[in-house]
Amino acid sequence: MQAAALPAISGWHWVRDGWTLFRSQPLAFFAWAMFISLILMVASLTPPIGPIVFIVLMPSVTFLSLSACRQVAAGQKMTPAMWLQPLTQKTLFKKLLGMGSLYMFLCLLFGLIAFAPFMTELSDAMQTATSTNNLMPLLDVVHTPMIIFGVLYVLIASLFWYAPALVGWWGTGMTQSLFFSGIACWRNKWAFAVYGLIWAAVFLGVDLAMTFLSLIGIPENVTATLQVPVNIIAAGILYCSFYPSYVSVFEQHPVPEEQIEA
Repeated sequence: MQAAALPAISGWHWVRDGWTLFRSQPLAFFAWAMFISLILMVASLTPPIGPIVFIVLMPSVTFLSLSACRQVAAGQKMTPAMWLQPLTQKTLFKKLLGMGSLYMFLCLLFGLIAFAPFMTELSDAMQTATSTNNLMPLLDVVHTPMIIFGVLYVLIASLFWYAPALVGWWGTGMTQSLFFSGIACWRNKWAFAVYGLIWAAVFLGVDLAMTFLSLIGIPENVTATLQVPVNIIAAGILYCSFYPSYVSVFEQHPVPEEQIEA
């Protein structure tokens, strides 16, 4: 297994190259991002089963996104029948479901670690919010555990970022894939910092732009309707940017395995 250590500017390159991929077949990637958004919406409306199923399927969805990007980068035109084809590899879908199950378990475990010390405060704040119809006390209490969970989630995300691609394309086992994904993310932590900041700025910028349109007199229902396709386009470019990240770390600038250090 090989992984490169890239400069911080690579985070911008991943976003730029993701935009290039999206632009080459915008309708296909827009439809894919819209499909994922619909699945997420259905999952959010059917707790607790819906969110659990969605989380378990996330590695599979990630691998399908990467595979589509690889096809497009190779000059092929994506058709509906091609999207699910990568999962027909023998035992691959089963491995990705196992990875998704582990992902869900770690999210639940780290969520418990983050929120358990504050359960008394959360219970009191919930009762106060219910009796006074004021969410501010609850939001104040939940702030700290959310920050703790956010920090812990960075560890989870690093373990699973490249793991679906390594299982699907390198044929590695789940444990080895998680390990090398975590190592690769650590080696490229500054590139990921830039990458994360850019995407945070993009989605924040979309929200601010819609707020500005509301301030200049455009009805809120119009801006809300406009924001939906804009967010889907941004999500489609985000999914496309996963592939340049993988290629640049594992395929373009390889280093000897013995040089990979935590």
